[in-house]
Amino acid sequence: MGETMTTGVDSERPGAGAPGGSEAFPDDGEASRDAFEVFRDDWGIPHLRAAGTLALARAQGYVTALDRAWQLETERHRLLGTSASRLGAEAVDWDRFVRRARLADTARRCFGRLAPETAAWVGAYVDGVNDGLVEGASRAPEFAAVGLAPGRWEPWTPLGVWLSTHILFAGFPTKLWREEVAHRLGEDRMTLFATDGPGTAGSNGWLLSGARTASGAPLLAGDPHRFIEAPGVYQQIRLACPEFDVVGLAVPGVPGIAHFGHTGGVAWAITNAMADYQDLYREQLRRTPDGGVEALGPDGWYRAHAHTETIEVAGAAPETVEVIETDRGPVIIGGDPGAGETISLRHPPRVTGELGFDVLPALLRARTVDDLDTALDRWVEPVNVVLAADTAGSTLHRVAGHVPVRPYANRLRVVPAEDPAYAWCDGEAVPLPRTEADGPAGIAVMANERGLAAPLGVEFAPPHRARRIRELLGARTDWSPAAMAAVHTDTRLASSRPLLSLLARAPGLGPAARRLRDRLLRWDRHMDADSTDATLYARLRTDVVHRLAGHPALKGVTGADDPWRSAAYPALFRPWLAAVPRIGYALESLLTVGPLPYEDRLAVVAASAEAVAAAAGETPPGPWGELHRLSPWQALPDPVPDAEARPGLAGDHDCVLSTSGVPGVTDLFARGPAARYVWDLARREDSRWVVPFGASGVPGTAHHRDQTPLWARGALVPVVTDWDLLHRTPPHRTSPHPEETPAMTAAPEHVAPALRPAVHEQKIEGFGTVRLVPVDPAADAGLLHGWVTEERARFWGMGDHTREQVREIYEFVGSLPTHHAYLALRDGVPAALFQTYEPDADPVGECYDVRPGDFGIHLLIAPAEGAGAVKGYTDALLTAFIGFVFRDPARLRVVVEPDARNGKALARMARAGFELGPEIVKPEKTARLAFLTREAALRLA
Repeated sequence: MGETMTTGVDSERPGAGAPGGSEAFPDDGEASRDAFEVFRDDWGIPHLRAAGTLALARAQGYVTALDRAWQLETERHRLLGTSASRLGAEAVDWDRFVRRARLADTARRCFGRLAPETAAWVGAYVDGVNDGLVEGASRAPEFAAVGLAPGRWEPWTPLGVWLSTHILFAGFPTKLWREEVAHRLGEDRMTLFATDGPGTAGSNGWLLSGARTASGAPLLAGDPHRFIEAPGVYQQIRLACPEFDVVGLAVPGVPGIAHFGHTGGVAWAITNAMADYQDLYREQLRRTPDGGVEALGPDGWYRAHAHTETIEVAGAAPETVEVIETDRGPVIIGGDPGAGETISLRHPPRVTGELGFDVLPALLRARTVDDLDTALDRWVEPVNVVLAADTAGSTLHRVAGHVPVRPYANRLRVVPAEDPAYAWCDGEAVPLPRTEADGPAGIAVMANERGLAAPLGVEFAPPHRARRIRELLGARTDWSPAAMAAVHTDTRLASSRPLLSLLARAPGLGPAARRLRDRLLRWDRHMDADSTDATLYARLRTDVVHRLAGHPALKGVTGADDPWRSAAYPALFRPWLAAVPRIGYALESLLTVGPLPYEDRLAVVAASAEAVAAAAGETPPGPWGELHRLSPWQALPDPVPDAEARPGLAGDHDCVLSTSGVPGVTDLFARGPAARYVWDLARREDSRWVVPFGASGVPGTAHHRDQTPLWARGALVPVVTDWDLLHRTPPHRTSPHPEETPAMTAAPEHVAPALRPAVHEQKIEGFGTVRLVPVDPAADAGLLHGWVTEERARFWGMGDHTREQVREIYEFVGSLPTHHAYLALRDGVPAALFQTYEPDADPVGECYDVRPGDFGIHLLIAPAEGAGAVKGYTDALLTAFIGFVFRDPARLRVVVEPDARNGKALARMARAGFELGPEIVKPEKTARLAFLTREAALRLA
């Protein structure tokens, strides 16, 4: 609505002329080695440059803390099993599991076995996190919402974050499901539902040799499918120092770039190998007279480790948990000696004390496929399929990780702890397959199918995604990075074939059901967002799933008359044990070779067709994208759900665009592409990437969710490699004693906006509570800089300002008794910048006749997602601002002076009851005055 004052600070093009590599740091001793620089591209993606690897690791930790403070704290609490202390009772199940599985202790063990140089590198990253957490937390409203300050990271914390992120990755709870199936349907049915199930994360990845690309150099592309979290589980980043210059997708809280990276010489990507490397053992325990615990092993009874821990629970009484560990591993189910089933977990990091973190710095230094291959020989957790290519044209397709040597039965089910036949061959690992990636067709694909990793697992994804990717890639030989979007977003649903084939043969259909049949048989089988046929198919599939669940052949695993033993299992494992989702994911095989006779399958599909046709007559289907919407996980859900953050998308579970709901349960999807990438080995600057939300994890900032629209439509943003095209922040130097170095962190007195005393607070029905708090220039400079430098804020006049210039401006404003700047918070989240001034003490007073009681305001609405999703967003904020102004009876008229070219602001003023005045000419702009009297405001109220 208005523009701020400036202090005459000179500006220059951020990043212009910044030299590459170590030239940015003069040889000034220790301070130089500790120095680093932070650049950002137009999407807020951090590009970090340092004089050495330790300084660079520190920079990565520091910037991650600035951008993702709340996410880092969420991960730290998750690995410690302390989430319930801030999130309440709903987090107790996870905390109990983490404590019993001893993840933090395992992380400490693994850190202790790192090579000294790797330990120093991880420690430098942790130092950076601790450097940045205070400032990062001051920007994040979630800390105020739960009333907590950030904790301190330990050197081993990143290893714990990695463990807690991947401990369920291999899906060991599936063995509990198979036990139930064997118990209820028979041993021969144990793998009846074997497929990519509810708890398994999958991905796409593909590599093209130079024979199939326009440039003549390899292309590597894909997308990891994970449970989508907000903020995102991957962080776009660039890490540069004299030893290497790497772009890639990092895991927040973990140094380096593990899964998807491009060093300039070699690029790599991974998918889940679907290998089985975690075992469950059925234990027998007994209590000793002194209160200890004994376990039965192959050599008889022996003393097991046991201790008790307390889980603090916000809003409830604390809970105690007994932590027991046998020679197999920690007890994660049961554990009360003599009462019920007791199951322990055995997995490689706990046994070997190795996670594979020594590989991470080696990946950054890789120049060739051979370098990468050698580094990956030491990888442990999780087990991945890897594709890689280098600029010389060499390629790699291999499995990396640790799969223990043990009996095949261990992969299938829970095995007895006391039987030596099920022991691991200690120190031995299964040899992992590898090959060159560019076969005769010049195409290599990895999509969790039963392929290269087939000897290592039990359950794999259906082959549809892999086949479809090969089909698409084989259609041309001039592939470019831009063309890859057609593969990323393909929606062909090949798994629909069995159901539609039965529908074509379904007997005795009535007229409406026949019309439904004919319509679906004409359907192109693409799950497009605008397709109503896709919606009809999804309705039919859901009905078929529920009818199968009620069929006598499957009643053993679905019938309510026979309570499951699984009721005793922790609630954390219920997604792996729910029958209807299992039937939904295995629908293709159940309709093809399942236990139902062919005639029964036809009858089920016919009955479903009749039901869906009747329902469609009453409620015609809408577009698939209206139902198939993203439902991301958040530690603290948004108080007002944001439609822009939960877009409707095309795709389905078995499409290349794998946006996976739970068939038979919900069309909403929580799994999908957690990132997309294209690595170009001809020109790295032609590479592309995107994430579901944005580079920033801070609500209300410019780059919090700015990539969501692109991600939703399959677009990618360019990977910028020219330092001259980046925006440079002030240089940052650290010292061995960060408490003695103010650096760029907020001082202790700078608190989060939501914790500051409010000058005005007003609840607006249907919108939320608006609080006005004073701007803290040092703490808020990053937030405000992100707002005022957006194109949408061009009339604010600060588009070319650096963060330091923005800070200096608001320090100047704060020094004036006649001018004030406030952050407007909506339910604790920064929503707008609100400035007030006395016109007779401002240059605007020289441009019109100031009346007694005039009071000037400027308003900049933040790029908050809610602004586009909540009707009347700006009007609601204006209501609060006007309420603040006129609570002082001496104020009789509000004055605004937006840029005369800002038609939207002028129209908004007119709607709000302002009377438009004359244009005035100021040094920096031609403005249009507008006035709102106290009487007009009262009439409108």
